Amino acid sequence: DSLAFRPRVLRDVENVDISTNLVGHSLRMPVILAPIGSMQDFVEGAGIAPTIAASEFGILHMISSTCMPGLEEVAKSVNYPKLFQLYVRGDQNWVDDQIKSAIDFNYSGICLTVDLDAYGRRERDLAKRYRTTSRQSASGFEYQMRFSWKDIDRIKSYCDLPIIIKGIATKEDALLAIKHGVEIIYVSNHGGRQLDFGVGGLNVLPEIVEAVDNKAKIIFDGGIMRGTDVLKAIALGADCVGIGRLQGFAAAAGGSKAIFRMLELLETEILTGLRLLGLNSLSELDHTYLSKDYAFDSKDVLSAFPLIDEGY
Repeated sequence: DSLAFRPRVLRDVENVDISTNLVGHSLRMPVILAPIGSMQDFVEGAGIAPTIAASEFGILHMISSTCMPGLEEVAKSVNYPKLFQLYVRGDQNWVDDQIKSAIDFNYSGICLTVDLDAYGRRERDLAKRYRTTSRQSASGFEYQMRFSWKDIDRIKSYCDLPIIIKGIATKEDALLAIKHGVEIIYVSNHGGRQLDFGVGGLNVLPEIVEAVDNKAKIIFDGGIMRGTDVLKAIALGADCVGIGRLQGFAAAAGGSKAIFRMLELLETEILTGLRLLGLNSLSELDHTYLSKDYAFDSKDVLSAFPLIDEGY
């Protein structure tokens, strides 16, 4: 919200194209449904519901390894390209078995989340005494703690699918990812729920884009709630954005149909925003269409504690 637009006018914007390509598949718009490990807490059908919505709309769903009913059942239920995200909760053999299962069930890419070596102190969850179903059953954090770039090299040695590293928050790690042959860098700070005082994803995105220099695709997530948010991320150099919280809201409201409707609304907002910026395609959008010279009061219904008065 701290970024404003610098729109151009008197341009022919009748024919606007917001499609893009990721892992060899055409996307109707530059959006994927991000992995939500506790999707079963939101909607009946859990990981199947967003995959159905993604397939009907024409984008990709990245299913979490801690999302029910699991990668095999989701693959059997929906015959459509999808991505698999893995939390490392076992030894090398366990990791390899998970990835090989995803390969066998025709997943289009493997995402390894690397910013969960320890479970963050999520104070709102502590205040509510709330634990997600994925957290209740989670174990094996020691394996995630041991996971390193050597494991990426091992996985690359047998996996021909595109490898996505989720949780990149610095240009240094982005450069290391490229060095180790990673095809897609996923810029994320895990919804701000892991390391306190970490820099926001949108703030580090420009330095990562500059360091990557088109040697890998870049996915971004964090705070995407409307089409203009998508456009801001694309303007700063992302190729695609992940939708997490907004996906959860839609799933809880009405399952796959509501997720589909959310995507329709998001598409309309992206198309409208791009036209009002004076552009016909995402490739024309860059940082020159943004301004930081904008005063914004961050206190709103989606802030952490919107009902707390100032001074408390």
